[in-house]
Amino acid sequence: MGLFDGLMGNASEVSVAEAQNEFGHLLGRNERIEKAYKLIRDLFLFTDKRFILIDKQGLTGKKVEYHSIPYKSITHFSVETAGSFDLDAELTIYISGSQMPIQRQFNKNLNIFEVQSVLADYVLK
Repeated sequence: MGLFDGLMGNASEVSVAEAQNEFGHLLGRNERIEKAYKLIRDLFLFTDKRFILIDKQGLTGKKVEYHSIPYKSITHFSVETAGSFDLDAELTIYISGSQMPIQRQFNKNLNIFEVQSVLADYVLK
């Protein structure tokens, strides 16, 4: 991910192996990471069981909040593709019991349909 993308709030894909190495301790016994994305220093992971938001806080980023959302709690989601003048795509996820959706922006180089497909595979089971 380039510095410009990070400053613009765009997420970029992280390799599954890298995410597994760093966050494997968060996973259940038979759980595996399917996709991982980074937004400056925060991350979000799609596993085969849940969606995990990783929020690194403070100046040093040593304090970390791990927010786990079971796919069954996702009521609906939407994707917005990047346009000619719009440099980013957007994913919006609505959670049961939460008034505010989770929104993340992705740089134009990332295939937003691939992200949507991973989410759809698990939410629509």
